[in-house]
Amino acid sequence: MNLMSRYRLNVVLSQSNSKHPTRRSLEEALAAALILESGLDVSIIPHLYDLDAQHTGRLFLEKVTGDMVVLSWLYPRAAFWLLDRDGIRGHMGQTQIRSAIVDDEVEPAASESPKGIGPLGPVPDRFIYCLNLNDATDHRVFVEEVRRIAAECRARHEARAAETASKQPTLVSLGLPQTKAETDANGASSDGLVGPKLTPEQLLAPTARRWYPVIDYSRCTNCLECLDFCLFGVYGVDALQRIFVETQDNCKRGCPACSRVCPEQAIMFPDYKSPAIAGAPVGAVGGLKIDLSKLFGGDGADALTQAVVERDRELIADGRAAVGMTVGIPKRQANKPAAPKDELDKLVDDLEALGF
Repeated sequence: MNLMSRYRLNVVLSQSNSKHPTRRSLEEALAAALILESGLDVSIIPHLYDLDAQHTGRLFLEKVTGDMVVLSWLYPRAAFWLLDRDGIRGHMGQTQIRSAIVDDEVEPAASESPKGIGPLGPVPDRFIYCLNLNDATDHRVFVEEVRRIAAECRARHEARAAETASKQPTLVSLGLPQTKAETDANGASSDGLVGPKLTPEQLLAPTARRWYPVIDYSRCTNCLECLDFCLFGVYGVDALQRIFVETQDNCKRGCPACSRVCPEQAIMFPDYKSPAIAGAPVGAVGGLKIDLSKLFGGDGADALTQAVVERDRELIADGRAAVGMTVGIPKRQANKPAAPKDELDKLVDDLEALGF
């Protein structure tokens, strides 16, 4: 059998950590349909966000090579960078599914995201496609998209294999024996496109609910403001002084304060109720939406004030003293040359000029 015709795509369905019947129904219908599709290796794991380093589902994902589709109840940006933090890296594949639910907190991106520092490790030559199961209620929408992705990946794989074959003689043409990967009856290809085989019971071992920040390194500029602001030892820097989540279990459940102070909206809490914090597409004007009622002292608090309140609440719960605005508020890069002012800077200048 031709190696190119045996290409198989790994498809991973991540279950919700809620047992809501509507979600379970969609998951079951989707799993049943995908298993019947040819050229796919379908696996089901618990909620992606809840997998710890020793969970079989996490170990399975770490062993998968080649292109992969992950269907979860998370925004694609959150799911992709959640995988990245666990060392499951690749290039972000683009999906054609668009949410049928328009949320007034989310606006389409008006411009390219700021140039972040990028992943903290090497990126293999593969694509990871993350689909959000909240985007449709009909499982067939996702099945059609997986078919499209599979065709896209297969075409890319075949083009790469043809290019390689044109540059060097094959083992067969040289009269040499083929490798086990090239003759394996289960369809595994020589570049390791198929993941390890585990039982459903192994993959679906129980998990505990978890809470920790996920950094979008395509947006993170390493300003280290989160490191200054967080007083619970969650963040650290590596040998190259790049920010990372060092002690995730120190994070206070339900508290997204550091996400609110991040100037590039690079910090996500995938299970948070607000789309802006949970990983939804970043909106216009540098990712910030301006609420004039808050700037004018309305009912709501601005993001920084709200973050300080949330941090103080957790400090008090820990038996520590509240610090308010006295700690971690000044920018760490105080000596950095001033950047050109954006719309928000100009608006604040205008408000100050009016005496607000």
